Amino acid sequence: MRLLVTGAAGFIGSHYVRTLLDGGYPGYEDARVTVVDKLTYAGCRENLPPAHPRLEFVQGDVCDLPLLLDLLPGHDAVVHFAAESHVDRSLESAAEFVRTNVGGTQTLLDACLRTGVQRVVHVSTDEVYGSITEGSWTEEWPLQPNSPYAASKAASDLVARAYWRTHGLDVSITRCSNNYGPYQNPEKLIPLFVTNLLEGLEVPLYGDGSNIREWLHVDDHCRAVQLVLTRGRAGEVYNVGGGNEQTNRRITELLLELCGADRDRIRPVADRKGHDLRYSLDDGKIREQLGYAPRIPFDEGLAATVAWYRDNPGWWKALKHREEQR
Repeated sequence: MRLLVTGAAGFIGSHYVRTLLDGGYPGYEDARVTVVDKLTYAGCRENLPPAHPRLEFVQGDVCDLPLLLDLLPGHDAVVHFAAESHVDRSLESAAEFVRTNVGGTQTLLDACLRTGVQRVVHVSTDEVYGSITEGSWTEEWPLQPNSPYAASKAASDLVARAYWRTHGLDVSITRCSNNYGPYQNPEKLIPLFVTNLLEGLEVPLYGDGSNIREWLHVDDHCRAVQLVLTRGRAGEVYNVGGGNEQTNRRITELLLELCGADRDRIRPVADRKGHDLRYSLDDGKIREQLGYAPRIPFDEGLAATVAWYRDNPGWWKALKHREEQR
């Protein structure tokens, strides 16, 4: 088995590849992996083993069709993580999100068609559904994205569906809730707040902190992606939830407690434009059809994540201060 994994120097993709190389997915203990990553600010070569007999790393862009046409022959499947993913950045400049998330997905799928690689898992997000006041989204819910990031991911989902419906490409789509865990870029809520607290800084909480997100450990998410790769059906969408809804204020309070900090470290800031109030996924489909269930309790996973950042300042300080200088 030979896989091509895009965006795998980032947070979620690198966890998937490290687990794969460590023999964490039954039946794939001998799988070879080609990683394609542009190494933007969100990608770190250090997130992957410096050398491994079953790993080939290629620095490249998923929008580069000649590169993909050269790399793809001989691969059995593609797992597509590559994406611009930070909402705040999309509010400032949406063009790169459309280019990478929409154009990059189209280019990748076109390259798969040309080279005969049939199996693709396209990794997406719950943000494509918009915001929901009560209840939970099923996979049949209409797409109503509210940020340029979410709109670009919704568009990429539709491109993937079109390549299945028009060309018969064996594509499955996953939509996950908010991920957390080690190696997440310090621009995201949990690592930003943890690293700020570890440095004695304040944490910037949007509005009154009442926005609700459903949290999923990155390891549980990657197991779900692997299940969809091996057992998912062509043209199907699979929601991947964590089953744990928390307000941003409650997350902040938990992080203050884990870091031994007082509430006076909270700094309220103006709310984000178009800030979605609540996300909630109904993931009954992947549970019933593929046997998925998250394994990592939120309290345990959050505590372990805080401990990882406390123990690995060399990793996150380089990233965080590079971005501050930029």
